[in-house]
Amino acid sequence: MKRYIDIIKNAYSGYWNYLKNEIITINHWDNFFYGLIVISILVWILEIAFPWRKDQSIFRKDFWLDTFYMFFNFFLLNLIVLIALTDTAAHFFDDILGLVGLSIANFQLFDVDNLPLWLGLLIFFIVSDFTQWNTHRLLHRVPFLWNFHKVHHSVKEMGFAAHLRYHWMEPIVYKSLLYIPIAIIGGFDAKHVAIVHFFSITIGHLNHANLGWDYGVLKYVFNNPKMHIWHHARELPKKGSYGVNFGLTLSIWDYLFKTDYVPYNGKDIELGFHGDEDFPKDFVGQEIYPIKLKK
Repeated sequence: MKRYIDIIKNAYSGYWNYLKNEIITINHWDNFFYGLIVISILVWILEIAFPWRKDQSIFRKDFWLDTFYMFFNFFLLNLIVLIALTDTAAHFFDDILGLVGLSIANFQLFDVDNLPLWLGLLIFFIVSDFTQWNTHRLLHRVPFLWNFHKVHHSVKEMGFAAHLRYHWMEPIVYKSLLYIPIAIIGGFDAKHVAIVHFFSITIGHLNHANLGWDYGVLKYVFNNPKMHIWHHARELPKKGSYGVNFGLTLSIWDYLFKTDYVPYNGKDIELGFHGDEDFPKDFVGQEIYPIKLKK
């Protein structure tokens, strides 16, 4: 037990030092703190310059709530729970395997570090995106998980920061299901992984932005604002009663597995979900949902 307590302590102190360094030191290209700010400002400028819904305010509904969510979920949530939980779970999983004389290395198909950098990054990206696509489907199909995912679908006006409005339970689910697939293909240098993360953040911001793009023929490969807005539609088709367009960065999974749905220009469709009129509107209420505070 003492070993796990030490792991938790080291996780907290290590991430706290990392976060301080990210904020204070800006002379490295893989700085996630300022990288997120730069990407957000650039996509916001695109929203202002080329708005799809021209009557939507620059400071749209819940703009500041989503901006807070963006920094809380991307940085503070890791400090509060995720880093310690992830490190502890990883060591616990390794200990369980050790009881039967195995280690995670026994399941490793290959090590991406032994491949050309571009190929290793491509494999890492495809494996992680496909795993997250399936996880996203679970969030819609399993009622217990859907309760948490409702936070993301409570967005009523799309904008770049809506990308990172999500319940604190979501990354726990994503990270848990992503652990084994990533372990199977081996590790990757953090600086190299940053390339994939920055790309995914950019696509995710664009998907939620007030932009009317679909990238032409590339819409069948990359998720896009015209496609993703239908994922947030309040009214869903019968064929997709649990949801449609589950792609995060790539749309190809939806086209391959027939979960795609773009019936017409969705610029002015109503967003949300049935019952969202009674859903909490404030950060605390959404974070503790489905627990309800007494008024």
